Amino acid sequence: MKGVCLKYTQNNYGSKLQALATVKIFEEFGLDYEIIEYNKKTIRFILKTLPRFFNFIFLNDRYDQFQRIIEYKRHPEVEKQINIRQKAFWSFDEPFNSHLSEKYGSYEELKSKCKEKYDCVITCSDQLWSPAALGSGFYNLMFVPEEVTKISWASSFGVSKIPWYQVGRTKKYLNRIEHISMRENRGAEIVEELTGRQVPVLMDPVFVFDKDKWNELIPYEKSEFGDYIFCYFLGSNPQHRAIAKALAEKTGMKIVTLRHLDRYVKQDEEFGDYAPYDVTPKRFLNILRNAAYICTDSFHGTAFSVIFEKKFVVFDRYSDTSANSKNSRISSVCDILGLNDRRYSNQFDIAEVMQRDIDYNKVSQKISQYRENTISYLKKAFEIE
Repeated sequence: MKGVCLKYTQNNYGSKLQALATVKIFEEFGLDYEIIEYNKKTIRFILKTLPRFFNFIFLNDRYDQFQRIIEYKRHPEVEKQINIRQKAFWSFDEPFNSHLSEKYGSYEELKSKCKEKYDCVITCSDQLWSPAALGSGFYNLMFVPEEVTKISWASSFGVSKIPWYQVGRTKKYLNRIEHISMRENRGAEIVEELTGRQVPVLMDPVFVFDKDKWNELIPYEKSEFGDYIFCYFLGSNPQHRAIAKALAEKTGMKIVTLRHLDRYVKQDEEFGDYAPYDVTPKRFLNILRNAAYICTDSFHGTAFSVIFEKKFVVFDRYSDTSANSKNSRISSVCDILGLNDRRYSNQFDIAEVMQRDIDYNKVSQKISQYRENTISYLKKAFEIE
């Protein structure tokens, strides 16, 4: 049996759809697998991970989470709407719930059961190797015994540089993993810098399926909004919203948006003509594929815009100097697919760029090559003939 370390419980649209793509490809391979359930909220785990509280990136992430909670509490009407959105996410968990392991209550039990049950363990895509998460020893597969094969699929550090005080521990877990693949070019460079190994860069799991397969997984439904611009902003940049409004005025289209996605955003209060909250991942995908144009600062917003061959513009969510910048994810996929001209800059007219055709035949050829690389990598790692 294959053990899978998958962050399927994270309530955001990209993570949910990425997790769905991951388990569906395992099913297409005919793998006997289960998603490893590990209860990390134990006293022993908390004591084991105390060093995280000296980790600047971890503390910054936790402070940011605390700020989000406080902001929602200050705006109870918004918090009510956010709770509606959370319930919409929960309705999407059935594909994962049917493949869960027993819940392991301690790190020792996790290690012991791993040796008994699994011939290999795979850690899946997303920022599971973030320096902020190093202390858990879960997604970096430190719990997996030497004799059990360890695989990473399109992993991401989420940062462009590993903090100096984590270099040794990062090098240690990387050297234990037999099959490593990264999601970003910079991630592969970090692996080579720390281990001397050249590892493949594979695209995010959502790209394993083309638009026809996604339409099969999540059937198309006509939108109730007419012609519109879909604005999918995780960041809080008011300029991005102002630019989208200007585009709407030029085109005469309405704006459909999802407000307060990552935190309370004051500018979101009056942004958009339609702003539904009861949006499951399925409905999210339908809103996106029915849109005339898409404005986003999200990696997965960009990915699905490409998959469904939409006209889109992507904004940088972070400043290049930000310690938490995750812009490298979008940079990498735009570089790979030759779509850097869709990244917003002050030098271009967004209406002109948005109306410009994208050569999706050329883009599809590049995705097909990476899709083949991904399938080949996984089959080799899983020893599938």
